[in-house]
Formats: sequence, structure tokens, C-alpha cells
Amino acid sequence: MSISPTRKQEVIKEFATKAGDTGSPEVQVAIMSERIKNLSGHMQEHKHDLHSRRGLLMLVGQRRRLLDYLKRVSENRYQTLIQRLSIRR
Repeated sequence: MSISPTRKQEVIKEFATKAGDTGSPEVQVAIMSERIKNLSGHMQEHKHDLHSRRGLLMLVGQRRRLLDYLKRVSENRYQTLIQRLSIRR
């Protein structure tokens, strides 16, 4: 259900704001979105897996808080990120 290290590096490379960037909100939200996508697929198949459901809800909440922070700090970065990730808002 987690993402593979190679996929994680691809996501980091795609959303990094500068070389060696792994901690910017854009990268963190992109990694969380990838994990949420994987967990959502798992939940479609295993509807009664309540432990994974809780983890999914916690990830969605954490991503929401990071997006709120990014919106507060820089509206332009927020708008471009949600468009690139195709996140509804």
C-alpha cells in the first residue's frame, strides 16, 4: 500500500522546487497524494479493513492541513499544485 522507492523518487523529482528538495509542501503533498491513491484502491477491494481506513483518513487530513498552510503562505503555489495533482477543492 505504500509507494515504491523508485516511484517516490520520481514524484520528488517531478514536484521539487529546487535540487535536493524533499521537504517542501509541494513534495510532501504529492507523496501523500500518491499514498492516498494507493490506499483508495486497496479500500475498494477490502471494504472491511478498518485499520487501513483510519490510516487513509489520517493521510487525507494531514494533506488537507498542508494544503491549508500552502494556501495561507502562497496562493499561487497552492493553485498550481492542486491543478497539477487534479485535487478537487
